[in-house]
Amino acid sequence: MEQATATRPSQKTEHSLILASRVTGRDVFNRDGEHLGYVDDLTIEKVSGKTIYAIMSFGGFLRLNERFHPVPWPLLDYDPERDAFVVPLDKAALKDAPHYDLEDLAELGGPSHITYGERIFGYYGPYGSVPYW
Repeated sequence: MEQATATRPSQKTEHSLILASRVTGRDVFNRDGEHLGYVDDLTIEKVSGKTIYAIMSFGGFLRLNERFHPVPWPLLDYDPERDAFVVPLDKAALKDAPHYDLEDLAELGGPSHITYGERIFGYYGPYGSVPYW
């Protein structure tokens, strides 16, 4: 039996839990198979431990002019065949979605997180996403 380690996690997909290190860097596609970007980071609510957003990187080159989109976590579906996530968005919808640069992301969970959240969940509401608070 292969033992999972911090540097070599098990590849079993039937597990209901996943290490954050296996989520970050994972590609994101839309339902039509179009590559949209990748998961750059996650935001996790400290008290509940619930993942709130997947911070999706979209656009830019070599991290220049890169835009970071906090996409509500429930909108991402894992596709084991692609070993990637799928979202109900197309590039046009993502282009218009709330996005931030690296400096803005530092404020995402700060004192004005509800203001950020209202903008984010307001945008993604038509896709079935509801605020976490």
